[in-house]
Parts: sequence; structure tokens; C-alpha cells
Amino acid sequence: MTTNIDHDEIVAQVSGKLAAARPEWDAAEIERVAREELDALADSPVQDFLVVLTERATKKRLKRQ
Repeated sequence: MTTNIDHDEIVAQVSGKLAAARPEWDAAEIERVAREELDALADSPVQDFLVVLTERATKKRLKRQ
């Protein structure tokens, strides 16, 4: 079964949630990192948890900066 995954929607969800939770982080930076992290997961065989995995990876990366 083929699932249509809207990467822009995933980036928007992750960016919006993290921007609300961490207003001290730059919204554009959150979006850029979220897109990069989602792109890194694009070839993953399991696509069901892309939102959660992208959010975790983005948050982890931004905390290190």
C-alpha cells in the first residue's frame, strides 16, 4: 500500500509545536532543521512515525546549538 506523505505538513506540524514550546528558538531555524531531519528520514523503511521522529531529532539538534 502506498501512503501519500506530505513533507511540508510534517515540517509545519513539528515547527509549530516546537516554536510554541520554545519561543526562545528562532522559528526559521526550527523549520530549517526540521526539514533537514525529515529529509534524513525520507528513505527510512518505516514511514508511520515521521512526525514523532522528526520532532525528536529536531529538538535534540537544536538543544545542542
